Amino acid sequence: MITNTFLFDVSPVGGGIAIFAGVAFFLVLAAVAFVAFLLLRKTLKMAFRLLIVAVIMVIAVAGSIALFMFGGGSSRPVRPDRPRPTRPQ
Repeated sequence: MITNTFLFDVSPVGGGIAIFAGVAFFLVLAAVAFVAFLLLRKTLKMAFRLLIVAVIMVIAVAGSIALFMFGGGSSRPVRPDRPRPTRPQ
């Protein structure tokens, strides 16, 4: 009988992936903020454009920090539960 429980011995690598996701999230939203700033050039005054860009950038920074903090792996390795003894029949 082949079981796949040996796959649970290795904890997932989350640190590098979380850093990459945080940086990518920030860069995408920074690009969105830049495009929004350029598109709103003739329709809104400068203060409102900067306010919209500031809101987008705050969301980008908060999301990046959240991905950095919560996206990493745990400090202790994941251990599978012990098999429970079965009753003799």
